[in-house]
Amino acid sequence: MIKASDFGNDFSWGVATAAAQIEGASDMYGKGPSIWDTFSKRSGKIKKGHQLAMACDFYHRYNEDIALVKLLGFSVFRFSISWPRVLPDGEGLVNEEGIRFYHNVIDECLEQGLVPYVTLYHWDLPEALEQEGGWTAFGINTAFNAFVSLCAKTYGDKVKNWMVLNEPFGFTSLGYMLGIHAPGKTGLTNFFSAVHHTAIAQADGGRILRAEVSGANIGTTYSCAEIIPHTQSESDILAASRVDCLMNRLFIEPALGMGYPGEDWEVMEKFSISHSTWRHTERLTFDFDFIGIQNYFPLTIRYNAFIPTLQAWEVKAKSRQKPHTAMGWEVNADSFYNIIKQFASYPKIKSLMITEGGAAYHDKLVDGKVDDAERIEYFKLYLAALLRAKQDGMNITGYMAWTLMDNFEWAEGYNARFGLVHNDFKTQKRTIKASGYWWQEFLKA
Repeated sequence: MIKASDFGNDFSWGVATAAAQIEGASDMYGKGPSIWDTFSKRSGKIKKGHQLAMACDFYHRYNEDIALVKLLGFSVFRFSISWPRVLPDGEGLVNEEGIRFYHNVIDECLEQGLVPYVTLYHWDLPEALEQEGGWTAFGINTAFNAFVSLCAKTYGDKVKNWMVLNEPFGFTSLGYMLGIHAPGKTGLTNFFSAVHHTAIAQADGGRILRAEVSGANIGTTYSCAEIIPHTQSESDILAASRVDCLMNRLFIEPALGMGYPGEDWEVMEKFSISHSTWRHTERLTFDFDFIGIQNYFPLTIRYNAFIPTLQAWEVKAKSRQKPHTAMGWEVNADSFYNIIKQFASYPKIKSLMITEGGAAYHDKLVDGKVDDAERIEYFKLYLAALLRAKQDGMNITGYMAWTLMDNFEWAEGYNARFGLVHNDFKTQKRTIKASGYWWQEFLKA
């Protein structure tokens, strides 16, 4: 039976959260609107018309929620700083009440003996900056750097573990190309502009933290997936390669000083060449202390001539009769091992941390209990694969479960439940699920 001690005494175990998904108080205490506040009010954008105004009300309940993290046996609490809570207009005027809130959260973590890991950007861009073009606009980098500098100077004496961005491919593709996440923009022009400014931001952010925070441990996190060709036909293999280029290589390679990946695909080649001067390459590069991996599923890809540019299409887990979560995401622990190995193969990456991992299922609260046996099985499989990767020599320093409690899951609203703790969104009553108790036992051993 696998146990936490198998990973060594210096391995970090935590839970991950994000401000927009848990805090609530979205228009209170001086906070400005974020792109998600605006997007969630647009008809048909969020399932069942759910709003994030209240979310989990973490703003008012952070003491008890952080106590839950401790009760479950974790040593790390990952949370993000809401940019519009500390800078309501994205830049300029500082909201002192917002600044104080994160001091309180950090102090509570330290009092409980938890190590705070802070994410600087977890998708909640100030709406005021989106009005100027958001991540597609050149000015975003100046505003972002000021935000990072504010956070580093304000909290750097107490917080040593930082993540610059959460899943840059996620928010640039879903928000600026496909339009299914905030701010709802579409098209390749928007996407590639957002990609470049975001890639600059991850390196600039790292440099600012290095300069401002003594003894900082600096990382950034990527959503990534093993990309598997549906067949061994050349067209499927090339389609899978294009998807891999976007999902797994687009942001890590510039950070490592390799520039944008551009070979084998004319669209990316043009983008790469246009940003290949030494000025670009140097500014895109930063020597991170760790890279956060967030893997939820592999993707099986087949060629599809009718999809513009990418000419690739996902073959869903259900249609292939593979085990999957309530979101339709394939459960495949071997693939989790493979994507860790893929990232570990970059010689310049110093260490890896799994900064999110988890699964959504159709949880039911019955007689005050949630028996989420499928989620427990998921964690058992994935942690066994993680241990195998560590034993095979990959430098993995920690694992963070997504997530502490059921929350506002972006376009899924409150339907997708990933939490180790059940949340009743009407009463805000927290109930530890069977998986939460499983973690408690696992971390004791």
